[in-house]
Amino acid sequence: MNGLQSILSEIILLTNTIETDYPELYKFLDETPITIPSKNHPEIDKNAMKDYLESLKQLLEHHVETHQMGNGSIRN
Repeated sequence: MNGLQSILSEIILLTNTIETDYPELYKFLDETPITIPSKNHPEIDKNAMKDYLESLKQLLEHHVETHQMGNGSIRN
């Protein structure tokens, strides 16, 4: 599997995890600024997809860190 396919697979898996385990977060993915192109014909390359994957990971990590209850469980 080439690098871009691997990144896309990881994005799909992470997005599915967010949709399944964190539905309250999933609804905000459409509002992620990286999905709004600033050019009429943006170039989507491996680096752009790596950046998007990283932003998804950071979004989930921040959500988990800020929504933990005192007993360590995740609030849904």
